[in-house]
Amino acid sequence: MKRNSDIRDVIYVHLNENDRYALSYGITFDEFVSCLSESINHLLLLEHRFDDGDFNMHTMLDYVPKKRVMRLAGDDVYEYGDFCWIDFEEMEGLDEIPGQVLAELLYLGHVKEPLRPPFYTYLGNRYAYLAHDDGWFNKTYYRDLNDFYRLLSQVIPMKLGSTKPEKILLGLKKKRTYPSVDQHLLLSLKGFMSEGLVLSLKGIVQNRLRIELPMWVIGDFSNMDDMYEEYEKNSRRTCDAKLIFDKKSREWKMRSN
Repeated sequence: MKRNSDIRDVIYVHLNENDRYALSYGITFDEFVSCLSESINHLLLLEHRFDDGDFNMHTMLDYVPKKRVMRLAGDDVYEYGDFCWIDFEEMEGLDEIPGQVLAELLYLGHVKEPLRPPFYTYLGNRYAYLAHDDGWFNKTYYRDLNDFYRLLSQVIPMKLGSTKPEKILLGLKKKRTYPSVDQHLLLSLKGFMSEGLVLSLKGIVQNRLRIELPMWVIGDFSNMDDMYEEYEKNSRRTCDAKLIFDKKSREWKMRSN
């Protein structure tokens, strides 16, 4: 059973462009917040165990003001089990939510399926974030899918910097930093992602000129234990494509096999 320890070394994405959501494995809430902090406002918590939220009397739900989102991101939300939220712009909007919308939000958090597209005028939300064992199973709805590509463009180099530290004086290590992946490059993977794409950080091959991250198309999974098993099987064959970082130009490239 693959869980927390493996979340750092594999990114799996199954993109449903029509319904504007991505199923993912390997991208955690703190990484999501780090990459998209500018577009994240207050969070209405639908399922959680955070003990530093505020209580909204109208919805009878906890929420996290924008100034405290980083504190939530620093918590061990993986241990919450279910962790679901929807963002909102203004407190006034939260207090105007009608009963029907509240019922839809409660259903959304409980079942992790929306009764209709989960974007509400009252909230002005950009996201609906539905996770179980955060980073293991995440289903995130995006009002604008450009935010998804922005997340991916930043989280890949962020993870690469964590997994490949640089040795410095006295044997200490520090994180390397890598530039964001060009979003147009990631758009070229849209077809692969719609079929279920896994990118392996532990399968990295590198020399003094470049770093290569292999990718495989492995199919649509909602059970991430099954996904990881399929990834391990596929990792024995030639990958479908490679994401390549050129060390000299410090640019990202793509190569299909």
